[in-house]
Formats: sequence, C-alpha cells, structure tokens
Amino acid sequence: MDEHGSIEGLIGEEIHFENVFQFLADIFKHASVITVFVVIIMVFIEYLTVQTKGNWSKPFEKNPFLQVFFAAIMGIIPGCFGVYIIVTLYVHRVFNFAALVVAMIATSGDEAFILLAMVPSRALLLLLVMFCISLITGLILNLTPAGKSLLFLPVNHMKLHTHNPDCTCFEPSLIIPQLKKISFERAILLSAGIIFTILLLSGDLGPVKWTVSKFIFLAIAFTGIFIVSTVPDHFLTNHLWDHVIKKHFMKVLLWTFGAFLVIHIGLEFLQLEAWLKNNIFIVLIIALVVGIIPESGPHLIFITLFASGSIPFSIVLANSIVQDGHGALPLLAESRKGFIHMKAINLLVGFLAGMAGLLLGF
Repeated sequence: MDEHGSIEGLIGEEIHFENVFQFLADIFKHASVITVFVVIIMVFIEYLTVQTKGNWSKPFEKNPFLQVFFAAIMGIIPGCFGVYIIVTLYVHRVFNFAALVVAMIATSGDEAFILLAMVPSRALLLLLVMFCISLITGLILNLTPAGKSLLFLPVNHMKLHTHNPDCTCFEPSLIIPQLKKISFERAILLSAGIIFTILLLSGDLGPVKWTVSKFIFLAIAFTGIFIVSTVPDHFLTNHLWDHVIKKHFMKVLLWTFGAFLVIHIGLEFLQLEAWLKNNIFIVLIIALVVGIIPESGPHLIFITLFASGSIPFSIVLANSIVQDGHGALPLLAESRKGFIHMKAINLLVGFLAGMAGLLLGF
C-alpha cells in the first residue's frame, strides 16, 4: 500500500480505496433491495396466514401436485420475484421440497428478460421446455418421501397463535390510536419503509428506469408500509419484529451480501468470462458449474454465445436449469443443506438435459 491510499489488485492493477468503497456500496445496495423484498414477502405470508388462520394454504398443503404446478408457473415468470415467493412458502412449511426444486428448475432469473429481448422465439421455446422439464421433475419427486418432505427446515417456523384472541392482523379501530402512541418497533419499521420507498422512487435503490420491475418493487414497498401501519401491536411485536426481523433480516442480508461479494470479485478480478470463452469444448460442464452460482450475471455469457449461434440450444438449456438467478439466496440463508440438495438435483437434471440435447444434435 502506498502513501496515496491504494492497494495492489489481484491482476496487478491499483485499486483506490474510493473505488473499493463504491464497489462495496453497490453490492450492499443490491443485497439490501433483495433482502427487503424477501422480508416483506415473509411478512405478507405471515399476515395472510394469521388473518385467515392458515386456511388460505390448505388447498396447497393437501395437494402436492397443485404445489408443483403453481411453482412451475411462478418459476417461469422472468426475473426472481416468483421464485422468492416459492422459497418463502417453502421456508414457512407451506410448500414441499419438490415444489421448491420445480421453481428453481423453471426459473432462469433476470437472464430471461435479456434472452427475450435478444432472441424472442428461441427464448419462448427455452421457457416452454424448462416449464415441461420442471413439471416432470416435480411429479417424479412427489413420488418419493424426500420430495414430499420439508428437508432441513426448523419446526414451527410459522407461528399462528390461534389460541390467542389478540393474534389478528387488521383492527381498524386500533390504527389511529396505535399511530398516535407509536411504539419503538413500529417507528423504526415505518421510517425504514418510507426511506426505502423514497430511494426506490429516486432510483438510488433498485431499477433506475420505470420498468415492470420498478413497479413491482414499489408495490411490495407500499404493501410493507400498509402492514406496518395497520397491524395491531401483538402482530407487529410477536410476528413481524421478533420473528421476521430479528430472526431473518440480518441472516438474509449478510448471506446475500457475502455471496454477491465473492461472485463480483471472481468476475471483475479473475476474468472468468474470458476463461469461459477460451474453453468452448468443455462448455457444457462449465455451464453446469457456473449454474451453481446464485447470481444473475455470470450466466449472461451463455446467453450471448447462444444468441450469436456460438453454442447450441442444449448448452443454454443446461445452464438455465441449474441456475436460478438471485432466487436461491434466501434459501441459502435459511437452509444451507436444503440449498445443496436442491442444487444437486438441478445439476443432475441439467446434465441429463444437456447431454440428451448434444446427442440429439440441438
């Protein structure tokens, strides 16, 4: 380190502290947006479950095949929003392991948007094939004990408090009095929600342009503000603050930030993309291995090569089956073993699909 405040980079270049700070700040902002999104989805699931006394999820609990179908639809939606919902339902013991795997196979994260923009017809074909493969995989898994189970999740993750008459979510007569005598927890969460929304509107967090993603983030943020503003103190303290914020917020944030940090260091300093381009003959194995990375970004190399005609359909299919964008990051935070088992199955399915494609010539 010299007197000007710089350090030697991994590839021999000087990296100034200001650049390092900006690098870490960008990763933290990205991780924060995902964490807030996941936490609000968790809160909404608890809100819906407590308000309906758990009745809303009974059709899914009694019908694992309905879970698989719904998970496939959520997974096939471009982006990571649908997968976040399935992960949350799995963590809250509503969906089984088979449904989780289905969503992860069906999704291709944010790459789906790019592929649709670059090669729309082939992108739609890819999404259709992935949807069918995910459904078949889910139906097979539902025939096994592991597929029907909730692997590596804590017991009693969802607290219903059905014995407690105060365990409700919406009491109109309490809203104004509670806001007048606002509690510390409600003040913190409401302030955080308002600041988060302002940053979304200004473009300092989340999508800069007014895209569908930005409107979805804003809808989620307004949902969170509404819940925090209106729920009774019992729900706010016992469900939202003690359960979701204390037990999940920092865990999801730190794991997401850590994953992004490792991934971006690899991409920016180790030049992984250039290495991939120079080893096209083992690109299938590389596509499968890179698919393990829980990030939207590294996989763009395969989409670019596919759109240019440099690699066949089977390669991008294998990569898309294994990778899940940011969708698996909340799962990684909640259940590392569940993440590993899910990825192992996806690797197997991706390998079989990729090999079959190469042997059949597509």
